[in-house]
Amino acid sequence: MTQQNTQAPTAARATLRLPDRWAMGALMIAAMVLGPILAILWMAFNPAENIWPHLMATTLPRYLANTLMLCLGVGVLSASIGTGAAWLVTMYRFPGSQILQWLLLFPLAIPAYVGAYALVDFLEYAGPVQTAMRDMFGWQSARDYWFPEIRSLGAAIVVLGAALNPYVFLLARAAFREQSGSTFEVARALGAGPFARFWRVGLPLARPAIAAGAAIAMMETAADFGVVDFFAVQTLTTGIFSTWLEAHNAGGAAQIALVVLALVLLLVGLEKLSRRRSRFYNLSRAQRPIEPVRLTGLPALLAFLLCAVPFTVGFILPIGVMMSHAFANPESWFEPGLARALAHTVTVGGIAAVVTVTAALFLVYGVRLGRSRAATAILPFTTLGYAAPGAVLGVGILVPLAIVDNWQADTILALTGWDPGLVLTGTAFALVLAYCVRFFAIAQGAADAAMGRVSPSLPMAARSLGRSAGGALREVYVPLIKGSVGTALLLVFVDSVKELPATLLLRPFNYNTLSTRVYEHASLERIGDASPAALLVCSVGLVAVVMMARSNRVVT
Repeated sequence: MTQQNTQAPTAARATLRLPDRWAMGALMIAAMVLGPILAILWMAFNPAENIWPHLMATTLPRYLANTLMLCLGVGVLSASIGTGAAWLVTMYRFPGSQILQWLLLFPLAIPAYVGAYALVDFLEYAGPVQTAMRDMFGWQSARDYWFPEIRSLGAAIVVLGAALNPYVFLLARAAFREQSGSTFEVARALGAGPFARFWRVGLPLARPAIAAGAAIAMMETAADFGVVDFFAVQTLTTGIFSTWLEAHNAGGAAQIALVVLALVLLLVGLEKLSRRRSRFYNLSRAQRPIEPVRLTGLPALLAFLLCAVPFTVGFILPIGVMMSHAFANPESWFEPGLARALAHTVTVGGIAAVVTVTAALFLVYGVRLGRSRAATAILPFTTLGYAAPGAVLGVGILVPLAIVDNWQADTILALTGWDPGLVLTGTAFALVLAYCVRFFAIAQGAADAAMGRVSPSLPMAARSLGRSAGGALREVYVPLIKGSVGTALLLVFVDSVKELPATLLLRPFNYNTLSTRVYEHASLERIGDASPAALLVCSVGLVAVVMMARSNRVVT
């Protein structure tokens, strides 16, 4: 007994001294993801030149007010459109309702900045709408009639609402479909009409899902740069660009970035709070599915139009405008700049997708091994990168990398006499890192959910047969979750292709991607030259939307 008691603590101490490479790797990956956000905090509270009082007295209130109005407007518009469309296609059957359940997701494939360029081109003075009005009524100039201002805060709300309402539609439709049909039958028996059933029964039960979708739309709005820049709406994200690139004040840009991050985290907190306080349970063991009501005549036409309008504005209009310019300027498809931008996009996006998903698999698996409490505790914080807008990550990545890059270049030059140049910021490394941090939450969520569906007995059996932890990951987990891994790769790649603010800030000199090529040409009013790159970006996004729609198959 004495000998056993002596050896047990010795074995325990030996075990504690052994390094756990999985836990160490998980902590290193978590540090990589959280590093840019921590850098923002440090730069904001330790600026080289503190311009916070100047920002507070001049531009920051305007930036914040415009951002809040934009987020509120987009949240209300997205919630209204997405919830209404989800209710109609779930509770009723009318001509086109089945296909519309798919088509209403398609605006997610269109980057919001592409929608902004298309709307301005369609409605501006020289566009087809105003030209047709002048021809029809004989007007000679803009002084002869009134037309709403296109480049305005209201137009930005419309564009972003049209692009982001599918987030609400997707979640609200799932919430409506999960409700019991008997609930609505009781409401109908008590004399509740169609609107009363929606307002008093369906809407309260789906409120957590609607709030979640609206919060996502508002977070994407707070992170947007392309739309607000094109419409000349001064928001917090445009303030980051102007303070850093025009005023050359990285500390001030970090302080504005901290305000953006705080706003986004506030939206995340409000969304989670609304879900926690709004819990509804199905008490019936035999839940009856909803039986859609068939509409005919004028009600069917109105329901079709109400669902078709957001699809038309969010998808048909941008695609139609871009295709008309692309066909009118076929030579733009053969410009060498487009081929280079496509190659850069595929290369950087592909590397970012592989690195992000691999790191997420390593992190989730390392945490699941259960050997490190620190790794388990830090896992939820690695999703903060998705809440950080691209402009915020750009500030948090470029400044620290520039310091490290210059230090290593000076050190190598002093020791060897050879100048290696800027290896980190002078190449696409910073761009790949930004994409990995920004979209790590997507890969992590997919990996965590997929590994959770694998029976623990399978990897345990592999370990009992002599496989190492890495062998169990390669030979058991990866083959079983390869579908989820492929989906995560695609989603990270698509989001990397569409990302604009981080790409503008972190790309090397004269290094264009499809998104920056669209932005550069459109900002110079050269929509025809921007259209091929815009259509390529939309095509990549459409593939992801179709896959997402198939994974959320509609019950017919």
